[in-house]
Amino acid sequence: MRVLHLYSGNRYGGIESVLVTLARHRAQAPEMEPVFALAFEGRVAGELRNAGGEVHVVGPTRLSRPVSVWRTRRRLSALLAAGGFDVALAHAPWSMAVYGPAVRRHALPLAFWMHDAVGAGDRVERRARRVRPALALCNSAFTASTLPRIYPDVPAEVVHPPVPPPPAFDRARVRAQVHAELSTAAEDVVVVQVGRMEAWKGHARLLAALGSLRDVDGWTAWIVGGAQRTEEAAYVEELRRTAAALGIADRIRFTGERADVARVLAAADVACQPNASPEPFGVAIVEALYASLPVVATASGGALEIVTPECGALVPPDDVAALSGSLRRLFVDVDERNRLAAAGPARACAVADVGATMRKLAHALAAISRKAEA
Repeated sequence: MRVLHLYSGNRYGGIESVLVTLARHRAQAPEMEPVFALAFEGRVAGELRNAGGEVHVVGPTRLSRPVSVWRTRRRLSALLAAGGFDVALAHAPWSMAVYGPAVRRHALPLAFWMHDAVGAGDRVERRARRVRPALALCNSAFTASTLPRIYPDVPAEVVHPPVPPPPAFDRARVRAQVHAELSTAAEDVVVVQVGRMEAWKGHARLLAALGSLRDVDGWTAWIVGGAQRTEEAAYVEELRRTAAALGIADRIRFTGERADVARVLAAADVACQPNASPEPFGVAIVEALYASLPVVATASGGALEIVTPECGALVPPDDVAALSGSLRRLFVDVDERNRLAAAGPARACAVADVGATMRKLAHALAAISRKAEA
């Protein structure tokens, strides 16, 4: 079964890492051959090719520029006519809005992988709503609960994104190397947050919580993620000013974008994901659990489906004091930190095992392909 994955490809985050996992680990579901159509060249296309994926770039596309959309659909139509695909899978509403009409004209079964909550009613969602998929795959029960806002009568199935375990590291050696690279004392307890530099990810909440922990010696925070847009660069500068105002600038490391996130996680001690808005799923949370890091996260969205008391702590939204208290306990209580860390990998595997989730994906897509042939 040849599956054509449709996406933009001009940025890098959770969806992009899922696409790379599908290419890199395609042997886990040999009945499903992934092919990728992207609008943009860039890091995503490069990583997919390096993983052995078949990539087609169908042209830079902006919904605000109708000619670019028309050209992209024409190129996609040519690919669909020649490609021998069994099903197309559009990732996120943008892909449904841009690519969906071309897929529908070719009568190819179309599925929608929903990676975020919907219902804002913005222009992209309104245009996506015009193209009805045969199936919606939702990356969490949380996102599935919002599906009726855009596709009220479309059948849905929850399929967690596949998240691979990290490579085997000499942890002591990697820890020493990364601490040195990031100007962090060897003995410091490191709390790490990984994600896009967007306000809803809750970086400001983490800084506020850490500001109340100035009295605790021996911790450093690594904020991992690079600005990919002008507004994100301004946001990073705002966070730097906040850290300075809180008197903790010397304990915060803004690492920028890193291609070695697994290595960074292996060198840390605690992961924090204090979202200001619900996380749709939480690939970064799963990666932290695989790395044997206790996770402190906001009790909302996908985190509720991942983090248990055995591997971390969930704190109420908007409760910076609770966030600070959870971090304080993990900074000073080594036994508690180790207890939670030990349960992380098994929990990550239970939630997002690559083989299990890819087989579930293949089964769901094969069903709509067979239905179309009947």
